[in-house]
Amino acid sequence: MAEPVIAFDGVWKKFRRGEHHDSLRDLIPSLAKRLTSRKREQPLDADEFWVLRNVSFEVKPGQAMGIIGPNGAGKSTALKVLTRILKPTRGQIRVRGRVGALIELAAGFHPDLTGRENIFLQGAIMGMRRDAIRRRFDEIVDFAGIPDFIDTPVKRYSSGMNARLGFAIAAHLDPEVLLIDEVLAVGDFTFQQKCYARLEEFRREGIPIAFVSHNMQAIASLCDQVMLLRPAQDPIVGDVPDVLAEYVASRSAAADPRLNVIASSLRDGRSGRMVAGPITPGTPLDLDLDLVATGEMPRAGLLIQIVRSDGLIVFTGMSTLDGGREIDLRASDQLNARIAFVANVLRGTYIINIQLVDSMRQWPAAAVNSIQSFVVNETTRIAGCAELSPTYDLAVRSAAAESHATVKIR
Repeated sequence: MAEPVIAFDGVWKKFRRGEHHDSLRDLIPSLAKRLTSRKREQPLDADEFWVLRNVSFEVKPGQAMGIIGPNGAGKSTALKVLTRILKPTRGQIRVRGRVGALIELAAGFHPDLTGRENIFLQGAIMGMRRDAIRRRFDEIVDFAGIPDFIDTPVKRYSSGMNARLGFAIAAHLDPEVLLIDEVLAVGDFTFQQKCYARLEEFRREGIPIAFVSHNMQAIASLCDQVMLLRPAQDPIVGDVPDVLAEYVASRSAAADPRLNVIASSLRDGRSGRMVAGPITPGTPLDLDLDLVATGEMPRAGLLIQIVRSDGLIVFTGMSTLDGGREIDLRASDQLNARIAFVANVLRGTYIINIQLVDSMRQWPAAAVNSIQSFVVNETTRIAGCAELSPTYDLAVRSAAAESHATVKIR
């Protein structure tokens, strides 16, 4: 079995709020306190906080680890610890091989140097010889798509140009480990797709990847496992569908005080079994709900919304618009509902939101977000979000045969 190339073993990292020292009178006691304190036993000071808490994971050759979580959860800090920009407070890290890192836009670029000069600078930082960098130079410039500006100082580059050049350098100077932060979000769609295709090539070549992103579709498509970082909580590491579903539920769960959810379930409409794992496109689903109203809601219709984990709303429908009758709810009334629908969507993690809506708009909608979720897992479609079930009828007319058929003999 292959040994892990990237490993976090019980890593903790703390920061201090507003750390600065205006005089030796402040600095000397602070240094003395750090030298005499015992890291494992000393509690946090009032102005300290944990950014990473007990983080452990491994990435083996050819694997990709996705790192997700809300802003401030420590995603970029984890990558900076991996690159040894930051030192962990506790725990151990191991990274074997030459690291190609793209953590911040233009990180490591000298603003007064040109793009050409920064390519050679970054290569030298990665430990590459000048002739090796020269051999890859044209590929880097071609991938970045900025040949007309390669001799322009990078301080005059846009953020997108910086991201293009930074990724091109990290991806072409023969890295043995690749660390990527959310910098790809600034690029245009075509460049992003090119980057993701390049990351897939790295995986096939056996290069491990640690990938921070808010794009859940990119995480689902690229990664073998995911780590969810959460402020003031231990991380969750596991399979992609399970961790993405946990993230989506924790991020979106909210219930209107006018509704109490007594029970909810999502079942396969064919077998009647609970949906417990990934499904295929076109699977019929039954959502069963038991809700109790805490106040009056007359003329109500039931709205269902399906939202992909990256925020794309793929469907919104309402019972009254599809021919259903309005219902009147009074305080303590219980609503039992079943919504049957077909999951004609492609791979991804989806959450289900429901609302009770007044057809006359006299009272605001009562929403229950993330009442259920499901994961679609398939590999046959290239891209998109909807399953259109195409069929193909292809015919070839031979130009030579047609030309021969039209020859007339007199």
